[in-house]
Amino acid sequence: MKGFAMLTLNKVGWIEKPKPAIGPMDALVKPLAISPCTSDVHTVWEAALGDRRDLILGHEAVGEVVEVGSLVKDFKPGDKVIIPAITPYWETVESQMGFHQHSGGMLLGWQFSNVRDGVFGEYFQVIQADGNLALLPDNVSVEEGVMLSDMVPTGFHGADNAEVSYGECVVVIGIGPVGLMAVAGANLRGAGRIIAVGSRDICQKAARFYGATDTVDYKAGDIVEQIKTATGGKPVDKVIIAGGTLEAFEQAMKIIRPAGIISNINYLGSGEYIKVNRVDWGLGMGHIRIIGGLMPGGRKNMERLSNLLKYKKLDVSPLLTHRLKGFDQIEKGLLLMKDKPRDLIKPVVTI
Repeated sequence: MKGFAMLTLNKVGWIEKPKPAIGPMDALVKPLAISPCTSDVHTVWEAALGDRRDLILGHEAVGEVVEVGSLVKDFKPGDKVIIPAITPYWETVESQMGFHQHSGGMLLGWQFSNVRDGVFGEYFQVIQADGNLALLPDNVSVEEGVMLSDMVPTGFHGADNAEVSYGECVVVIGIGPVGLMAVAGANLRGAGRIIAVGSRDICQKAARFYGATDTVDYKAGDIVEQIKTATGGKPVDKVIIAGGTLEAFEQAMKIIRPAGIISNINYLGSGEYIKVNRVDWGLGMGHIRIIGGLMPGGRKNMERLSNLLKYKKLDVSPLLTHRLKGFDQIEKGLLLMKDKPRDLIKPVVTI
């Protein structure tokens, strides 16, 4: 089969590989829609995971089941399915502890384009299909459904980890597609004021669509000063970091209240250390929590989130700014995520 791969650091291209063999609990799937991710960019061009050789990229897909193993009960060939970016082994100790994202070790619930070939191939293997696939609702398009693979659950995980509650003031730093879904998640959890930090007009407009009450342009000046001016100097309840540089943690610490939460969902692809100012952290006694989390995967989460689209509680269409058609357009879609033109939020390739 053909696949689009990371050949080595800083180099991508098309390769030929054998069609994956599946085990008794697995499924073989062919993609119907895929979406390149900034994570792919970090992996290839920032060496965030170290070198990978001839590894097929991609972890966001809606597909059609081609074949299932003998022990798969709930899925059959022909089913249209959502494939989450995180597909763990559910019997591991880490999964039993409630952190399936790290089944087998740090971040190893993230299988696609990390420790096994991803979804940018003509076929791909989904391990433990009954636990890691979800049926695509009939009234949800494949383009919309692929946003459930990663963008929606990652953004919502940022709001969940921040424990956003009714009426709170929340800052979201970085309003690419993940940050926009963090805005949407915070809004659905009942946040009162949502301050979205980003520079592109298209993203600021989308942030307001998803519930942001204020937008801050980091190119217009120091965001700490802009946010303090907007709040009259009052600290905010929660900060969700969905983009930016390592400096975002220092900025968040300067605007958070005592006992506030800083929730990171940004893939930190470069740099060595995160700095936390001793005084801003309350001399180590301010009850300010910093938490970073990989999005939850698995069937149940996909089914819950797909209900938001099925019953019109969430509209992901503003994310879909670039629609490409054909398997050979995967490379173009990835380079769009790398170059980030000002009119881009998210590219989707239908196959």
